[in-house]
Amino acid sequence: MSAPPPESMRFAHGRAQIRWRRHAAARRICLRIEPRGGVVIVTLPLRRGRAAGLALLRHHAAWVSACLAALPAATVLADGARIPLGGRAHHIRYLGAGRTRARIAGREILVSGAPEHLARTVRACLRAEARRRFTLLAARKAARAAVPIARLVVRDPSTRWGSCAADGTLAFSWRLLLAPAFVQDYAVAHEVAHLRHMDHGAQFWSLVDELSRHRKSAAHWLATHGTGLLRVG
Repeated sequence: MSAPPPESMRFAHGRAQIRWRRHAAARRICLRIEPRGGVVIVTLPLRRGRAAGLALLRHHAAWVSACLAALPAATVLADGARIPLGGRAHHIRYLGAGRTRARIAGREILVSGAPEHLARTVRACLRAEARRRFTLLAARKAARAAVPIARLVVRDPSTRWGSCAADGTLAFSWRLLLAPAFVQDYAVAHEVAHLRHMDHGAQFWSLVDELSRHRKSAAHWLATHGTGLLRVG
């Protein structure tokens, strides 16, 4: 049985998009708010349908509405927008038509090309900058921990800031580039430590603390401000 198509539903705060997902391992209907787009995700077990999902949505409508209303304001990547890089405000400045490119200059992100491609061009620039910074930072920490990095990739996951695969691949959300440097330092240290310890045991945390002194402050920052990073772009 396939999942129902996306639709919208009115809540107390306004209308929101509903996305239906079907999961073979799901044992009950689950509701989740996806911060990036302010979308309500409804996961259905194989034998439950849209009607059951709607019933749960209506039953928890107040909770859903409160969660959506609490999301930070979305920041659109457009001319004049202000976004943080390393926790410091940078302004996007559109230079007009010409070669499609974006570059970071001081406290500005300078963009040229077709205006309808501005957001995509800025995102590509930020992803490239994130990969550059995280590659250098991870290499330094891996050298300290005496562990090899197979490769490093930058993605845009909806629920994780980073991950470490069994083959030694490190993956990071490009949105960590928006966070202060001490948060980036901890996030990279966390994944590099997984190259030696794939669990979250005492030895793992000991190595994290050797590689970064910002564990508590960074974890608190992400818990407090992380949702805001997902609302950029």
